[in-house]
Amino acid sequence: MWLASGVTDMRRGFNTLASQGEKVLEEDPYSGHLFVFRGRRDDLLKIIWWDRQGAYLYSKRLEKGRFLWPAAKDGKICVTPAQLSMLLEGIDWRTRQKTWRPLSTG
Repeated sequence: MWLASGVTDMRRGFNTLASQGEKVLEEDPYSGHLFVFRGRRDDLLKIIWWDRQGAYLYSKRLEKGRFLWPAAKDGKICVTPAQLSMLLEGIDWRTRQKTWRPLSTG
């Protein structure tokens, strides 16, 4: 799963976003990976995905709040499914909270 750093024109459809994934992210848009792009106000994102039979174009707009996008140095960020899930829920996955750990056994 790849996040594109920076802002993307949300008027774009699958073909233009796939082209951006190929040229800017330097990844194959038909590989089965998810490619995630965000809008200027951080409240809209689009995801493209190819499943070997056809193309999917998902979009999500938050009514309140914004998507917390991590900074990237090379134009793209690889995320885990858990990180993407938290991003889609508007949760800041970059601030990791330690879980409770027992002080002793038994």
